[in-house]
Amino acid sequence: MIQPQSQNSITYTRVIHLSHVIDIDIPQWSGDPPVEFETVAELNNDSYYLRRFSLGEHSATHINAPNSFHSYAVGIDQYPAQSLVVPAVVIDIRQATAVNPDYALTIADVLAWEEQYGEISGGCVVILNTGWQKKWFDKSAFLNHDSQGIAHFPGFGSDATQLLLDERQIVGVGIDTHGVDPGQDNSFAINHLVLEKPRIVLENLTNLDQLPPKGTTLAIGILRLRGGSGSPVGVLAFVP
Repeated sequence: MIQPQSQNSITYTRVIHLSHVIDIDIPQWSGDPPVEFETVAELNNDSYYLRRFSLGEHSATHINAPNSFHSYAVGIDQYPAQSLVVPAVVIDIRQATAVNPDYALTIADVLAWEEQYGEISGGCVVILNTGWQKKWFDKSAFLNHDSQGIAHFPGFGSDATQLLLDERQIVGVGIDTHGVDPGQDNSFAINHLVLEKPRIVLENLTNLDQLPPKGTTLAIGILRLRGGSGSPVGVLAFVP
């Protein structure tokens, strides 16, 4: 049992990985660089074990940087350390996505959550639990392409995102699908909205069913890639 600790004055009893294990057969967008591992040193021959790995900046559980959608914006290496330790709230929309895979978070969803748990505080990341994490090991189901090659998975709606940014002053969004934008939206409208400033966009999260609606603190471990458009991340949730 982990002894209770203090993280930003919040007592927690559990620490949970919100990142998937990186492997060669994870779901990826068509055209993304493949995940590759190459052994470059072996214990028997070199007295130590070492591999080289390669993957895209937006593969696996990852964060998108503003310069991935805005040419004038910062890269992932310029995120201040303190901006990567943030409180999080979780909105559960699994009931809606079980019926409609194209479901997008609405203002009504946000207000219903707030009626039960209180107004969303400024400075937090809003995470959507869509239930999609359970499809991770089935690439076809996870991306859910139709016969025309269009992906169908849930995401954030534009009106709800605008409300969260403007009226709740959130610092980012996260989701357990391959994109905060619903799969059908190839304009990446939500990414554009959130990343106009150096806010946070987390995609391909997991273990969201283990998080409470509020009270969690996230620690987001980025790779400080010079000028990076994003980075695979190790996201730890400190759960009260």
